[in-house]
Amino acid sequence: MNSQLLTDAIRDIPDFPKPGIVFKHITPILQDPVAYRTFIDLLIAEYQDKELDAIVAVDARGFLFGGALAYALGVSLVPVRKKGKLPFNTHEISYDLEYGNATLEIHADALSTGDRVLILDDLLATGGTVEATIQLCKTLGAEVVGCAFLMELSFLGGRERLGNVPVFVPVVV
Repeated sequence: MNSQLLTDAIRDIPDFPKPGIVFKHITPILQDPVAYRTFIDLLIAEYQDKELDAIVAVDARGFLFGGALAYALGVSLVPVRKKGKLPFNTHEISYDLEYGNATLEIHADALSTGDRVLILDDLLATGGTVEATIQLCKTLGAEVVGCAFLMELSFLGGRERLGNVPVFVPVVV
């Protein structure tokens, strides 16, 4: 099964970045062409008929998959980055994290009213980052068709913060 291949490729790193945390390390998927292609192929199968205009990839691990998916679907790639990383006019949103706060930005001309977009990141945890990304897309008038992740830490309840936006994720922990 495809999701089992991905699950098996994710490396657990105990006590990182601090004691009691088990970090889910995705680099083995990036290093394994079969696993990487498996995830991209799953995304293509899920979204090829959704009439998307753009993949909105979240800084930074969303970029690892977003470019490949945008290329395969023939749509644009829109980066959402941490504050100060985008060089043109931006819209920004600040949000709370479990350990502080953060600010994300999107180029003001990255999306147009009515654009159908998929938000893509590696991990759905508490949902704060993707919730903020949804708001940025809506600020520009885009329709968020769905959110996709490689993995979800379901015990953190992030999916509940996304409202009725459909979520695709092959690995649920």
